[in-house]
Amino acid sequence: MKLPLIRSFVVTPARAPILRYGVALLSTLLALIPTFFFSDLAESRLVVFAVAVMVSAWYGGWKPGLAATSFALTVSAYYSFTGEQTPSEYHRAIAHLTLFFAVALLICWFNAALRATQESLRRSESNFRSLVMNAPYGICRCNALGILQDANPAMVAMFGYKAADELKGGHLGSLYADAQQWFQTADYFHARKEFNNLTTDCVRKDGEIIVARISGRSIPNGPEGNSFEIFMEDVTETRMLELQLRQAQKMEAIGRLAGGIAHDFNNLLMVISGYSEFLLERLGPDPRLRAPAQEISNATQRATSLTRQLLAFSRKQVIKPKVLALNSVVAEMTHLLRRVLGENIQLKMALAEPVACIRADPGQMEQLILNLAINARDAMPQGGVLSVETSNVTFTEPTSISSGYLPAGSYALLRVADTGCGMDRQTMSNIFDAFFTTKEIGGTGLGLWISKDIVERRHGVLRVRSSQRPVQRGTVFTLFLPFDAIGR
Repeated sequence: MKLPLIRSFVVTPARAPILRYGVALLSTLLALIPTFFFSDLAESRLVVFAVAVMVSAWYGGWKPGLAATSFALTVSAYYSFTGEQTPSEYHRAIAHLTLFFAVALLICWFNAALRATQESLRRSESNFRSLVMNAPYGICRCNALGILQDANPAMVAMFGYKAADELKGGHLGSLYADAQQWFQTADYFHARKEFNNLTTDCVRKDGEIIVARISGRSIPNGPEGNSFEIFMEDVTETRMLELQLRQAQKMEAIGRLAGGIAHDFNNLLMVISGYSEFLLERLGPDPRLRAPAQEISNATQRATSLTRQLLAFSRKQVIKPKVLALNSVVAEMTHLLRRVLGENIQLKMALAEPVACIRADPGQMEQLILNLAINARDAMPQGGVLSVETSNVTFTEPTSISSGYLPAGSYALLRVADTGCGMDRQTMSNIFDAFFTTKEIGGTGLGLWISKDIVERRHGVLRVRSSQRPVQRGTVFTLFLPFDAIGR
């Protein structure tokens, strides 16, 4: 019963009609040879022809089988009705031919039904195999002990392997990053229960951790016992999006809270600032009295700066963008930057002429440059060099950089570079997150988050590059801000 199935894969009847009818003709011609030796025995002759019909029908189908039947029937009738015969011999010959014809038709019908069934099974197997092999989800089969027996290409690719043979024979638990999670899945194996949507951390061949959603069911496998079919879906990206959504919701709630508090606190600071200025005007030059009042004023200014950052974080700060000359903004901050950096840090300015105008809020641009300068100062506790450069750049086609996408057009470039300690990859991946800080004391974690928000509001991009290698140690922040059409 296996041969027809094997033959159907080798010779397709619909594509080889010459072979089908050729085999029928050859089998009947070979059947003629014994007839010369058994010409007086009709039964033997009919048996040989029946074999020829069976071969023809098996190989070529019912149509070649009928062709062989017609030929065999004609030859048998010739030998049966030639010569003188008694009425009893005549009737017996007719009975033999009738029986042969009925048996031949039965053989043809049986082969046709068998071929149709085999073709249906072949197509069904092909369809299901295609469904499994082309499925976007990982599918594998393992025995009751968790030994992998087969896997589809999606699962092979999910775990970073090149072929299913690399997974076969391995243990399903070796794909789990946490052994405790595998023990929970193994409980379903021992109980032979179906399980659905188990979320677990898995480890790829290269060691990368992915999040997979796993379902499985037990299926009987004859004397070998039950097997399990496992379905896996890589939901790492979905999990990251869920975490980002939760983080965004948290940040929105914190922003609303921070905005409300900062607004009320700013009103109080205005009163404190006013009275501190009033005291400084009334007090004389005596340092014993003037120094405490000056500290009050300084603390008020620092609190005002923090309040401004909180208002920017909550997006409640009043923004008044206007056309600005970038070089003018940077030049006006030179004295302030030198005072903020201190004596052990050298400030180098390289302002290209002319740099086109941009549209932005002056206070926000000053705050952005000051945030970058303060971060650079903290990265150079032993001193160093802070370079501030401006220039014009033009992209003739849309350009994708590491931190954003820039449409074609002209941009004003501001680069702030330091020779500090640099950052590792983990730190660089988090520096623009709100409330993330590497400073043990005094860090709010809002400076770079606000800086990036300011740039993106103006449809620009803020790029960062950093290195901890001795030759190129330091960090470079590069801002791309689009030209303003009116201020060009």
